[in-house]
Amino acid sequence: MGNRPQPVTLHSPPPLTERRFLVPLTLITSLFFLWALGVNLNDILIPRMKEAFGLDDFQSSFVQVAFFGGYFLAAFPAGRLMERVGYKRGILTGLLLCTTGAVLFVPASAMGTYGFFLVALFVMACGQSFLEVASNPYVTILGPEASSERRLNFAQSFNAVGAVAAPLIGAAFILTGPRRTPAQIAKMTAAQAHAYRAAEAGSTRFPYLAIAGIFVFMAVLIALTHLPDVGGEKARNANRTEEEPPRGSLRDHPHLWRGVAAQFFYVGAQVGVASFVIRFAQHTVPGMAARVAAFYLLGHQIGFMIGRFSGSAMMKRIAPARLLSVFALGCLICVTVALVGAGIVPVWAVVLIGFFHSIMFPTIFALSIKELGPLTQRGSSFLVMAIIGGAIFPAIMGRISDASNIQVAFIVPLACYVYILYFAVSGYKPAGLRRPAVAKVEEQES
Repeated sequence: MGNRPQPVTLHSPPPLTERRFLVPLTLITSLFFLWALGVNLNDILIPRMKEAFGLDDFQSSFVQVAFFGGYFLAAFPAGRLMERVGYKRGILTGLLLCTTGAVLFVPASAMGTYGFFLVALFVMACGQSFLEVASNPYVTILGPEASSERRLNFAQSFNAVGAVAAPLIGAAFILTGPRRTPAQIAKMTAAQAHAYRAAEAGSTRFPYLAIAGIFVFMAVLIALTHLPDVGGEKARNANRTEEEPPRGSLRDHPHLWRGVAAQFFYVGAQVGVASFVIRFAQHTVPGMAARVAAFYLLGHQIGFMIGRFSGSAMMKRIAPARLLSVFALGCLICVTVALVGAGIVPVWAVVLIGFFHSIMFPTIFALSIKELGPLTQRGSSFLVMAIIGGAIFPAIMGRISDASNIQVAFIVPLACYVYILYFAVSGYKPAGLRRPAVAKVEEQES
């Protein structure tokens, strides 16, 4: 008898999650949307604080310093705490801190003290750091391991929705009332100026109280919901008591540290590009009004949101690391056009960068914590600490812009994308995936 042809088996992509994880995944995904409001309202808060307290640009930038500082300083303690108490309690701790920070806007606006607002922002950012450290790795274990990167990209898509919604909410509730120029304020009496600035500061009270209420609501829902103890949590609890630290060392996972560097460069590039979209558009198209240039920033953010959802869908068929390399290459091409082009073309290239940025944070995060086991929370804390890049690279771009122009400053994100491309092609591979190749070479040499 002749050999019969074997039937071809088509492997369908793994499901995004399992039915038993639908409710927990939905709740955690909603947190991604919620903390996006806190992060992106800062762009609305900066001009409001500048007007309310008569600040210069350097002083108003302390809003971002306080926020990124809270993220950076809270991340490592958050990871160590969650090694002992687990994801659920870590998330509840983060929600409590977020609520406290949002509520502090009430006495801050009543006292009219800029420093008090910065304290409120710092506390709120610490809470969001806890949420990031817990939620990102927890989403990766709420379903099949093969779809962990796609699942985190899907959850992070709602963070992008929040990024688009925040400016609209801020404009409706914070940037209200008539605007006064510095010259107009200078002509006011002391009493009038004080009343005007008090009203400016007081406009933050309602939106942040509403955000505090939402944080409380989510905390109650999560407290009453059973969050399954799966994946990394099981590994964390295996063979040790609750008081014992996890065994092993992060030094045994060099791909994590390459991922931390990639995250540092990515967040720096993302914040740097977004911060200067308006200024870049006005530079390359002389005479463009800031109001018109702001639409290009909105396009950049919408592209980011579209990229998150479409990227998650593409990961059904394309390996996450490969898709990350394609998107990194897309960023390199766009920023090269931005550097050498003239007129409106480089502006649209910068707008398109938003789309290619979309999958980077969640994909780098998911690839970096692969095979960490009981050290997942600690590794996650370092990845969240890498967000400090968002406070460093925009300042470097600003310094280059002052010395030359904003178009030349885009060489900074260019360098960032080169490293991200390296990580996507090779740097993401855990040590276990590299050893077989090394062993094979040694065997051939012997």
